Amino acid sequence: MPQMNKGGKFIVGKSLIREDGVLQFPEQAIQEYDITAEGRIYLITGSKKTGGFCVTRKGLLAPSKLGHILSDTPELKDYSVKQGEFIKYKGRSYSWVEISDDGKIVLTDEMLSFLKIKSGMKLLSIRSSDIAFTMGAYGPLIEESMKHEDEIPVF
Repeated sequence: MPQMNKGGKFIVGKSLIREDGVLQFPEQAIQEYDITAEGRIYLITGSKKTGGFCVTRKGLLAPSKLGHILSDTPELKDYSVKQGEFIKYKGRSYSWVEISDDGKIVLTDEMLSFLKIKSGMKLLSIRSSDIAFTMGAYGPLIEESMKHEDEIPVF
């Protein structure tokens, strides 16, 4: 797992968005965040700098300082909003999807369009914080990762 710059973010791997919308998260991200533990995860739109989306689960988000996101959006907290439908809240958008035991999700065409990503893209898995990791689509970290192509596993 290369660190892109001193004091910078750690890269865990790259994930290819397959033609059928299936995305496999890197094993290290699955283990570090125990991301499959609840069978559902939250997707949060990424930053303007990196794009893509952030990934977390209720057990990490709810007790964190960002737990108000779930308190303020009960339809997200109780998964009553349709799977894959994004809810806007304070400048970001949030959705939930089911995740398989081996760390795969399916991104629908609507989700891909909303997130401004497409099948065939490789998203960079970046350790963001102790509650979420980022699946980055573009920007400086993506460009820097190209220099380390042989060190970064693709899933």
